[in-house]
Amino acid sequence: MINDATFGIAVLLGTGLAIAKFAQMLRLPSVTGFILAGLLLGESGLGIITVDLLGYQLDHFTSIALMLIAFGIGEHVELRRLDGMGRDVAYIAVFQALLGFTLVTLFILQITWLIAGTESITRHQVILSLLLGAISVATAPATTLHVVRELGSRGPMTSTLMAVVAATDALAIMIFGITVSTAHNLIGMEGFSIASLLFCCYEIAASLLVGILTGLLIDKALDKLHNNGEMLTAGLALLLLCGELTRQLHLSPLLAGMMAGFVMINRAERDVRLFRIINGFEPPIYVLFFTLAGVHLDLSALKLAGWVGIAYFFARIIGKYCGSWLGAYLSGANKHLRNFIGLALIPQAGVAIGFVFMVSTDPQLADWSSTITPVVLAGVVLSELCGPLLVRITMKKAGEINQELVRKQPGSALSRLFSLEASHGKSPALEPWTKGEIQPPASPIGMVVVGIYHFATARALTRVATILAHHFDALPLAVRAHKRKEENKLSPEERQDLFFPETDEAATLGYPMQTEIIYEQRASALIAATREHKAKALVLGYPISRDPLKFQKILDPVTANVRCPVVAVRFVGTMTWGRILIPFIQPEELDVLLPIIEAMITSCHPQLTFQHLLFADSTLDESRAQEKKLENWASSTVYDADSIRCLAEASESRLESILREARYHDLIIMSASQFKGTKRRIFGSLANVVVENCKNPVFVVYPGQDQAAPSGADR
Repeated sequence: MINDATFGIAVLLGTGLAIAKFAQMLRLPSVTGFILAGLLLGESGLGIITVDLLGYQLDHFTSIALMLIAFGIGEHVELRRLDGMGRDVAYIAVFQALLGFTLVTLFILQITWLIAGTESITRHQVILSLLLGAISVATAPATTLHVVRELGSRGPMTSTLMAVVAATDALAIMIFGITVSTAHNLIGMEGFSIASLLFCCYEIAASLLVGILTGLLIDKALDKLHNNGEMLTAGLALLLLCGELTRQLHLSPLLAGMMAGFVMINRAERDVRLFRIINGFEPPIYVLFFTLAGVHLDLSALKLAGWVGIAYFFARIIGKYCGSWLGAYLSGANKHLRNFIGLALIPQAGVAIGFVFMVSTDPQLADWSSTITPVVLAGVVLSELCGPLLVRITMKKAGEINQELVRKQPGSALSRLFSLEASHGKSPALEPWTKGEIQPPASPIGMVVVGIYHFATARALTRVATILAHHFDALPLAVRAHKRKEENKLSPEERQDLFFPETDEAATLGYPMQTEIIYEQRASALIAATREHKAKALVLGYPISRDPLKFQKILDPVTANVRCPVVAVRFVGTMTWGRILIPFIQPEELDVLLPIIEAMITSCHPQLTFQHLLFADSTLDESRAQEKKLENWASSTVYDADSIRCLAEASESRLESILREARYHDLIIMSASQFKGTKRRIFGSLANVVVENCKNPVFVVYPGQDQAAPSGADR
C-alpha cells in the first residue's frame, strides 16, 4: 500500500502507460488501458493505491484534468464546421436524453416492482427510478474527447458528436436538478416550485456566462502574448480560476470550461495556439485522471447492483441508441450519423459520478444512496470498458480516423511492432533484377566479402555485395562459417548446393560468385576472409528475428579487426532502393557513407535525400545555412542520382525525425555508432535504435580501420 503522493503519482503514470500500450496492441483505446490500470492498482485489484489514503490527495489533478477536458471539447464545437448540422445536434441531444431518461425510469420501476413483489408501486420505487433515469442522461466527455484525439478524427461525425456530448451534459444537469426537486416533493420535504426550476436554469446560465467571460479573457491575453510558455501559463491560470469560481458558486465547471473553448474557437481571429500548447501539456494529466477514475471504481458494485444494475445498463444503452437514431432520423441526418452516433454516447463517467456524490451527500436521499451508488458505479465500470471501443468503431465507420496518426502511435512503437512482426521469420522480398547484366571488371582488384548465415537472406545480401563489387572493381565472395568438426564432410555436389542462392543471384547480375567455407567461429571466419582476400568491403545481414541487435556480439569484434568498411543490412519488407534516405549528425559521416551511396547510384540512379539532424535549439537561419552547405557539397560530390534533396532540421527526437522521413523512402543508409561496450550502453546508438524500430531496410555502415571514424557520429 502506498502512502506517499509523489510515489503514488509515479506508480499511476507508469502502470497507466504500460497497460495502455498493451491495450493498443489489442486495438483498444488507451483510455481503456488507463482505467484497467486503476482497477488493478485500486482496492478492486492489488490494493496498492486506496481512495482513502491517496485518491483524495490527488483530487486537484482531477480538477485540472476536468477543466482541460472541458476546454478541449469546446474546441470541437465550431459553428463553421457545424454549418447545417445545428438541427442534427439539437434533435439528437434532446431525443437521446429524453428517451434514455424515460426508458431507464420505466425499466427500473418495473424491475424493482417485480423484485419487491408488492401489489402496487411504492413511492420509494418511483424516486429510485427517477433518480437513476436522470443520472443515466450524463455521458463521458473526457473519454469521448480522448478517443477522438487519439484517432485524430476530423469531420461531420466528430463535430456533431462533440456538440451532442456538450449539449447532453447541459441537459443532464437540468434534468437531474428537476428530478431532485421532484424527489424532495415526493418525500414531502419541500414542494416542487417554479423557484427550483429557475435555480436549475440559473446554474446552467451562470456556468455558461462564466465560461464566456473566461474565453474572452483568454483571447485578450493571447493577443498580448507570443511566447508558448507565457500563453500556457496565462491560459492555464484563467482556466483554473474559472473552475474554482464555478465550484465556489455551486455551478458546473464542465459547462464553463466547454463554453470557454467554444468562445475561443468561434472568435473571428480563431486563435488555436492555446489548444495546441495544452494538447502537449495534458497527456500525463489525462493518464492520472483516468487511472484515478479506475482506482475509484469498485468491482464489488457489479455484484451489489444485481438486477437493478443490469436493467440500468441495458436500458441506458437502448435509450441512448434509439433516441439518437430517432433524433437523427427526424432531423434528416445522413445514414452513417443515424446508425452510429448512438454508439459513441454509451460511455459514462465523471458527470454521473458527480451526480452520485450529490445524492450521497443529500441527507433526504440517504435511503436511496445505498442502492444508487453500486448501480451507477457498475454501469460506469461496464460502459468505460466497452464505451471507448464503441467510440472508435463510430469514428471508423464514419471514415474520419486519421490513419497516418494511428499508424504513428505508436507512439507509435506498437504500430511498428505489428508491422515488423509480419516480417519475422520470412525471407526478405527482393524485386526481380530488370536492369540487365552488369559488366564485371577485366582485372578485378580484391573482393567484396559477403557473410552468409541464413538461406532466407542469401540472395538479398548477394545482390548488395555484387553491386558493391561492381563499384570497387572487385568480385563478390560468399563466405560461410562451419564448425571444425564438419570439415571435409561436404561433397562437391553438397558444397555447390550450399552456395546455389548466391551463385544464381550473382549470375543474374552477370557476375561470377567466388565461394569459401571457413571452419571457424563466425567472427573469426569473417575476419580471416577479409584479411586473406584484401576485401574492399564486408557485407553482413542482421538476423531475421525480433531482436536484431543480438547480432552486435558478432559485429563488434569484426568491425574492430577489419580494415575495410562493413555494411550491416537490416531486412524489413521489400528490398529496393529507388528512394534512399541518408540521415547523419556530423558532416564527417558522409565521408564514410559516400562509397556505399555511389555504389547504389551506379546500380539504379535513385532519388537521394540527405537529412542533417541539427541540435533541437538550432534557429531557422542556422538550418538554412547548413542546408545550403549540404546542397553545395552534394552538387560537387554526388553525381548521376535521379534527384538530390537536402534537408537540415532542428530535431527534438532524432529517431522520430528519421522515421517520419523514412515513410517516403525505400532504404536508409546511415553510419554506425563509434561507441563500444559500456559507452554504447550509456550513450546509446542511433543506428541501433533505427534498426530496431524502422519499417524500411537499413544499411548501417561501419568505417574500416583504414577510414577515419567521424568523431561525432551517432552522438
